[in-house]
Amino acid sequence: MSVVLVTGSYDHEIRFWEAWSGICSRTIARSGESGQVNRLAISPDKRLLAAAIHKKVNIYDIASASSTPLVTFEGHTLNVTSVSFHSEGKWLVTGSEDGTIKIWDLRSTHLHRNYDNGAPVNDVCVHPNQGELISCDQAGCIKQWDLSENLCSHELAPAGDVPIRSVSLASDGSCLVAGNNKGKCYVWKINEEKSSLPRYQAVTKFGAHKKYLTRVLLSPDVKYLATCSADTTVKIWSISQDYEFKQEKVLQGHQRWVWDCAFSADSAYLVTASSDHTARLWEMASGETVRQYNGHHKAAVCCALHDGAG
Repeated sequence: MSVVLVTGSYDHEIRFWEAWSGICSRTIARSGESGQVNRLAISPDKRLLAAAIHKKVNIYDIASASSTPLVTFEGHTLNVTSVSFHSEGKWLVTGSEDGTIKIWDLRSTHLHRNYDNGAPVNDVCVHPNQGELISCDQAGCIKQWDLSENLCSHELAPAGDVPIRSVSLASDGSCLVAGNNKGKCYVWKINEEKSSLPRYQAVTKFGAHKKYLTRVLLSPDVKYLATCSADTTVKIWSISQDYEFKQEKVLQGHQRWVWDCAFSADSAYLVTASSDHTARLWEMASGETVRQYNGHHKAAVCCALHDGAG
């Protein structure tokens, strides 16, 4: 599969789509199993799909037609809010409303490590150097967790106790963007640990949306930032060399909250998932919808796209 496009919904279904035709090619129905799908992630080699479903994470074989997971990771006691693969695909990182971040071994299927964040975790991303995790939480904190030292090495609280909803790291490790519940975005330049400058150097902040912000995502080429919101829009911001963020486009078409988004590998397209039951594929250059994915019976709340090299 050259393009893997997946959506998850409150209807409990996970759907695979043919990106260009808009046809649903496979549905994981999960009959007899309760729990809404919160987040999705595709492994770097395109072999596995990780689906955060209520308190657990199911790992599915993308090439198989089976709806039975290869393995299920259980251990979180509340909703799993984030899931991501380590670059080599040996580890899975999860964050949860139970206040923990867990690292799972995909080979042995055991829990490898547990970090106690204290407050409910809203999002976690893996640093491109693969040695650190960045999390954000309901208490308004952003933390860097060192995998080698097994501890929290840096902490940021840009807006006091206003919950931080989403974090995104540049693919080249150059900057960090965070978005909070009030629609504000905060940006830090990331300096080398060896340098005399602070590891996270605040460079700018701006109001992205007047309503609740659900997701911030930097494009793979680090030229754009996408912000999703309860205001039904996705905004695209261009990023200058000196970290000036300028609103370039407003992607309009969804009828309700936009929950999640994913960029294509070349940063030319964006997929979005919305409470209006649909997902959309947008062309970045024009800001237009080029495909709509219809099939979910309730809110589509998460999406994942992998169209790069496997």
